[in-house]
Amino acid sequence: MADEFDVTEYPFVFFPVGLNLRGRHCVVIGNDREAREKAELLAEVGALVERIDDPAALDEARLHDAFFVISTPQDGPLSARLRALADRHRFLLTTIDQPQHGFVAMQAIAKAGPVRVAISTGGISPRTGATLRAALQKALDATFVRFIDCLNAQRERNRRALDDSEARRAAMRRAADGFEVDVQVSYPEWFEQRTPLDPEVLPG
Repeated sequence: MADEFDVTEYPFVFFPVGLNLRGRHCVVIGNDREAREKAELLAEVGALVERIDDPAALDEARLHDAFFVISTPQDGPLSARLRALADRHRFLLTTIDQPQHGFVAMQAIAKAGPVRVAISTGGISPRTGATLRAALQKALDATFVRFIDCLNAQRERNRRALDDSEARRAAMRRAADGFEVDVQVSYPEWFEQRTPLDPEVLPG
């Protein structure tokens, strides 16, 4: 059993999960760069995306059948109102940089073909999450996409040729043998200088 983890030591700890949004009504509120990016990401996975550029024009009727709502304005009253609407109409809600109102956290995403790797620091350090995402994105290049496409083709052949589910899983494990990922992490100088008993050492 893994060591016990005290979630109360950190502001927010989220459970990572992937959503199948194909054909689902998703609403993006806001008219900034982040709102446009989130709308594009939702459309990429087949969501039916509705944009509300002006939060002042928000009508509750536009949200009653929503499955997932993302709000980007840094507006406390707006976010609190959305949380009340989410509780009433039972839709998933993200309020960017205001996790106290939403209950879904947007994560930094590295993507390649159908692969999505999501990273969250629980809101502690978006810069660290972005650095991890950039490193992974660099590794998930065109060669990696071809590898995933080959595995997908093999998976389809196995489905036609092998009746037994365990045999199909074993075949896919053999196909992925030899795939490895090397990870190296470097830390800032101020962190390297701290002692194990002194977590308060920060850059000046």
